[in-house]
Formats: sequence, C-alpha cells, structure tokens
Amino acid sequence: MSYKSDIEIAREAQKRPIQEIGEKLGIGSDHLLPYGHDKAKVSQEFINSVQDRENGKLILVTAINPTPAGEGKTTTTVGLGDGLNRIGKKAAICIREASLGPCFGMKGGAAGGGYAQVVPMEDMNLHFTGDFHAITSAHNLLSAMIDNHIYWGNDLKIDERRVTWRRVLDMNDRVLRDVVTSLGGVANGFPRQTGFDITVASEVMAILCLATSLEDLQERLGNIIVAYRRDRSPIYCRDVKADGAMTVLLKDAMQPNLVQTLENNPAFVHGGPFANIAHGCNSVIATTTALKVADYVVTEAGFGADLGAEKFMNIKCRKAGLAPDCVVLVATVRAMKMNGGVAKADLGAENVAAVNNGCANLGQHIGNLKSFGVPVVVAINHFVTDTEAEVQAVKDYVASQGSEAVLCRHWELGSEGVEELASRVAEIADSGISQFSPLYPDDLPLFDKISTIAKRIYRADEAIADQKIRDQLHQWEEAGFGNLPICMAKTQYSFSTDPNLRGAPKGHSVPIREVRLSAGAGFIVAICGEIMTMPGLPRTPSAEAIMLNDLGYIEGLF
Repeated sequence: MSYKSDIEIAREAQKRPIQEIGEKLGIGSDHLLPYGHDKAKVSQEFINSVQDRENGKLILVTAINPTPAGEGKTTTTVGLGDGLNRIGKKAAICIREASLGPCFGMKGGAAGGGYAQVVPMEDMNLHFTGDFHAITSAHNLLSAMIDNHIYWGNDLKIDERRVTWRRVLDMNDRVLRDVVTSLGGVANGFPRQTGFDITVASEVMAILCLATSLEDLQERLGNIIVAYRRDRSPIYCRDVKADGAMTVLLKDAMQPNLVQTLENNPAFVHGGPFANIAHGCNSVIATTTALKVADYVVTEAGFGADLGAEKFMNIKCRKAGLAPDCVVLVATVRAMKMNGGVAKADLGAENVAAVNNGCANLGQHIGNLKSFGVPVVVAINHFVTDTEAEVQAVKDYVASQGSEAVLCRHWELGSEGVEELASRVAEIADSGISQFSPLYPDDLPLFDKISTIAKRIYRADEAIADQKIRDQLHQWEEAGFGNLPICMAKTQYSFSTDPNLRGAPKGHSVPIREVRLSAGAGFIVAICGEIMTMPGLPRTPSAEAIMLNDLGYIEGLF
C-alpha cells in the first residue's frame, strides 16, 4: 500500500487564517504580527498582559535514542496536542524551529509527519519568520566587533590567543570547523585561529530561548564572555558595546511564532537549539505564554531523553521555574527491534525476541525520567509493519517497569488515532501526582554535576577529564559560576559517547574533551567524545533531492 508523503499531506491542508487560530487562545488580531496569512508573531504587550493568570498543565514529549528505524517524537507531540483538543481540552503545542543544516543534510524536515503535522510545512523548514537569520546576524555582529576592537588599538587589552567567541552559520559545513582568519596583510587585521559552529549551537540561540523579556535578553547578551586578557580576566560582550545592537537585531525574533496543525489547532514554534550540542528545548517565552492561554501545553525536548529531557529538567525547568505534570516517552516497535540487533532491511519481519532484547534502552529511559519524580507514559508510535505480538511485548515490558504504554496511530489517522493517549495523559496531568525535582542541586561542584549526569543518566562508571579541564572548572567556580547547570554535548545515538553502542550499555566511561562557559545563557557546556558543534553533510545529503517542480512546488522535503 502506498502512502502520501508528508509534504503532499501538508500541501492539502485546509488552513485557517492565523487570526482565527489566535482567537482560540484569546489572542486578538491586534496582538498578532502576521507573516502572510498562516503564521504570525505574538506581541510582547499581549505576553505581558497574561502574566497574572494561572498556568495550565505542562506535558513533555521525549523519546528513546534515535535510530535509523525512526521514532516520531515531533509527530507524537503534534498528534497528542490534536488529540487533547479532540477530547474537548484547550491545548496548545510548543515545538522548536527547524535548522537549515539538518534539513538539507539528513532529516529533510522537522514539522511532524503524516496526519500529525504543523503547517505551513515548507516555510517552517526553510526561512520561516527569519528568527535563525537574526540570531546568526546578531552572533556574527559580536564577532565583527571583537575583531574590530582589536584592529583599532585593543583598548580592552584582549589577548588575541584567548578570543573564545567563534562565528556561526546555519548550515552543516565541516570545512569551517577550524579556520585561520585575517590572512592577506595588515589591512585585514591580525591572523588568528578560530572556527564556526552551527547557529543552533550559538550561545545567542540559547539566550533567546531562555530570556523572559527584551530587558532580560540584553542583560544576558551583555554577560557573554567573548575573550580573556593576558591576566585571564574576562572580556564581556558589554565591554565591546555590542549588546544593544544585538538586541535590536533580535527584537522581532524574541516574539514567539504562532502557526497551526493540520487540524487547525494552535502551535507555538520558537527557538531551535539542538539537544546533542545545546540545550534542546523551544523558548521559555513561548512555553510560559502557552501555559497562560491554554489548559494543556504539549512540548518536546530534542533527541532521546538522555539529552533533551535531561536538559529540559535540569536547565529549562530550573531556569524558568517550570515543572512537567506528565512525560510521554515515544518508542517504536521498529526501534526496539533495531536495538535488539535487527538490521534495518529486516525490520518488516515479526521478531518478538528482538523486541524484548531491545527494550532495555526503553527501560533505562523510563527509569531515568522517573528519577526526576515525574509520571511516565510510553507512546508506541505505530508503523504498519508492527504485529500485535510485538506491540504486546512492548506493553508487557513497560508494565514490568511500573509504567504503561499506549498504541498511537496519529501518523495515519491524526487525532482520532491518539484519543486513548490524550485521555490518559490529561488524567495523569490533572491528578497532581508529579513531584518534580532536578537531578542535582545548584551548589554541587561542576565536575560532580558532570559525573552525576554520566552515572545516573548514561549509567557510565565515570566521567573522565584531563587536569586542564578540571582546573578550568575550578577557575569558573572561583569566579562565581559554580552554581550553573551542565549542558552535555554528546552523541544522540547512544547512552554512551560511542554512536554505534545501542541498547543500554554499562561499564563505559564518558570522556570530556572540552568545556565552554556560556555565562549569558547560564550554563556550562561539556563536550564529550567526538561530538562536533559544526556538523557535516552526509555522503548523500537531502539537498540533492530538494527542488522546485514544474508547477513551482517544493519537492524533497519530508
């Protein structure tokens, strides 16, 4: 049986004017800045006006470690939001914006799938409302002002060997990871070694996603440490007087974007840090606004629960004073079989034994999430090749872990296929049984925080770091940054730092290659193993299949 592609389904969407979508949440048209007919930004004035309201219930959607078999976390997020509205609840969705890098690299799109999508799909996966361009520009303005200050006399006495601020680009481009700039003579400045990160790894992205207002945004931007003097004293963004102009560039990007699902339900799409190299959550301002105007808010955290959910709990919730009322953990029978040793080409054949063998990965995620004091429901994202015996094997395993699993058919049926999950999630969220608590206290030493994540979430024996890295962490503690949380940069494909090690590995170590201080965002980045903050394109990038057809429609996004 053949199925329509995601872009074909999205193109057939019966979209409503964005003003009608805003009305569902009580957002008047005078508080919407339209970008065409089907997307708009929500004004800061409206956001300020609803702050005295009580919060709705917060539901986090996360997943097992991603596999080539597919999991469908965003699809489930969208489907669950539609399902809650279908059963009569006032619900909104909060997801991240898509980066051009993976869109043209491996993923080809990030707006959900099947009949559980956010639209306009093409716009969301490409330039959208220009937020990422604004973040890229603001980041690189700071880079230009640092080098310009050095060129015109260096009054701040910046040590050119200790400029820590790299440039960014919203594209996968491995050749820019390590570069030398300012070659070509005196007029071009002073040559130095530097590099590029992808925009989603920018501290400016993290700041925009954690800031609560324009004033908070500018203060955080000013707190970015961009370089050091010879005496190791820090140079801040505000010292080179870039924070004001950066805030101007980010003024519109700071406002959350409102769009709709295929079923015309409201969705906030704002911010987009990756979870493997950044903190992996949509913006605080979008989530907190949604909680003021909806009774239930369904949001997602990037990649597997060992990354996105851990950072959602330990960074976003800690910083924004949030607490999830229920967590939905997405898994597929296909992924369980792949974790159980089945090759991708053989996933269509029934193999209950492989499902059982692969469930260890699911079980470790369930245990990790429960350690935060939150109730967990497993959503089995249905594929047509799944058999009843395989689905039952997953349900039985989840029950043995003290949780429950619900089969979901939202990809195929939209909200109709996810009513059971929606009803159960609403029941749990309303029960008040969540006793959320972060994994570690603020005052725990920085390396102990890293070790806590490595041991309790990744189930490693230890975290390993050279003395140079440990000394750097001690210096930051002495400088007053010891209370910051940790943002682990690690492969998404495994609990370990080896992307090929599936399942629930034990007895491994977590090597820390580098640590970076994000003083403006308010966390320490610990880079593990071979993870890169500037990805590369695969051998056959998705971009090769993306084009305009004879009718002028985009083809190749999926």
